[in-house]
Amino acid sequence: MGRGRRPTEQVRGEVLAAAGALLLDGGMAAFTVDEVARRSGASKVTIYKLWPSKGTLALEGYFTTVEAALEFPDTGDVQADLRTQLHAFVDLLTTTTAGRTVAELIGHAQTDPELREAYLRTYSSPRRRLAVERMERGRAAGQLRPDLDPETVVDQLWGACYHRLLVPDLPLDHATADALVGNLFRGIGA
Repeated sequence: MGRGRRPTEQVRGEVLAAAGALLLDGGMAAFTVDEVARRSGASKVTIYKLWPSKGTLALEGYFTTVEAALEFPDTGDVQADLRTQLHAFVDLLTTTTAGRTVAELIGHAQTDPELREAYLRTYSSPRRRLAVERMERGRAAGQLRPDLDPETVVDQLWGACYHRLLVPDLPLDHATADALVGNLFRGIGA
């Protein structure tokens, strides 16, 4: 006997869990809608009704799988919170297969417009918004300059980590994260 008709949100959750696990297990090379369907028990027709492409499914599966590891703390100390979140991000990229996976997704997004749009909407923009909101609270608490541009800080901190992930000529580790945050708060002038 079949599983019967499941609520759409349940199917969606099962598909995303299967997609995220498959992606982190084997990367984009092993990622197929057929295998996600097999692992989740959903039909390919259902999957394509919910996601317009393999890439958008892969990305959302990735984000759903790593989201908890990338939660943004708010302890009241914006410098410590930035450091803690950056350490978590570095750990995710360097101690799990998520680093390789997000690098592949970024690469595929360069030639897949649907994936690029989904990357911005589902992953990059929400992650950026969390950091900006935390810095805005830090600014309101008097911990950051009133004229600070939080968007540029996101580029400086997380952009540097992505650079070291994608162009690995230097290590990406906690020392790097600490140096980035330190340079930010101390400045680089003499």
